Amino acid sequence: MSSVQLSSPIRNREKGGIEMASRKLQKRLSGSVLKCRRGKVWLDPNEVNEVSMANPLRMAEEEQEVTRTIPQEERNPKSNDERIESRKKKRKKQLLKEAAKADKRGVCYLSRIPPHMDPLKLRQILSQYGEIQRIYLTPEDPAAQVHRKRAGGFRGQQFSEGWVEFTKRTVAKRVADMLNGEQIGGKKRSSFYYDLWNIKYLSKFKWDNLTEEIAFKNAVREQKLALEISAAKRERDFYLSKVDQSRALSSIEERIKKKQKVQRESGAASELPDDQQALKVIRQFPQTRPVADNAGQSKPQLSKDILAGVFGGS
Repeated sequence: MSSVQLSSPIRNREKGGIEMASRKLQKRLSGSVLKCRRGKVWLDPNEVNEVSMANPLRMAEEEQEVTRTIPQEERNPKSNDERIESRKKKRKKQLLKEAAKADKRGVCYLSRIPPHMDPLKLRQILSQYGEIQRIYLTPEDPAAQVHRKRAGGFRGQQFSEGWVEFTKRTVAKRVADMLNGEQIGGKKRSSFYYDLWNIKYLSKFKWDNLTEEIAFKNAVREQKLALEISAAKRERDFYLSKVDQSRALSSIEERIKKKQKVQRESGAASELPDDQQALKVIRQFPQTRPVADNAGQSKPQLSKDILAGVFGGS
């Protein structure tokens, strides 16, 4: 009996130590899930068994699965229409900001581009005077480029004129006034060291005007090209129809000649009817009728009586 009485407190102590250890473990796991310290987690002592059997990690996974199954509309109180309207408002604000920035920009026109100069070199030279947004240079005429190459000149791409867009209008005006008619300069070994600037500021001119003009020219060129292609197709179809017609006529003539040859070999003296004889192609061309020589008849004349009365003749 004494041994049983001595062993029971030891077992109770061991059981209490195990419960404390499991409670600490559950607090630590709960704190890691809740992302807080272990001391801020409170566990109900009356539900020790339920807490010891629970798995916080599994509970967290179940909560995540539940949140995944919840539709997005219930999680976000805003409806689709409200989100679309908010996006439209943001885009409208961005467009208004871009439009305000575009109104402050200025465009300069270059009437002549020095040889061997490309957009990259032009940007490198003009960027030291102010911030540049866009540059457009018009390529030269392809016929002139071919002629220059045949003559042994520069074989690269050259440009005839160009436009430069500065971020600020005041900078564009200052650059045009300062550089117009001045020497480009730079390094002496550059090919455009002695060339002069031909630059002018375009007041009330925006980059959209330039793009509209380029788009209009491209549309006109495509329209002319379509007209030329349609005319060439009509000519081709007319030529092919005439070729087919000539082949049909030639085949008819060959058949008639073969029939005549067979009849001659057989000794038949009878001739073929007129409708089966060799057809002769007679081409008719529309002509204008000559005007009849009725000039003398249509010319008004005075009667002899009137002449006799005027001049007193008998």
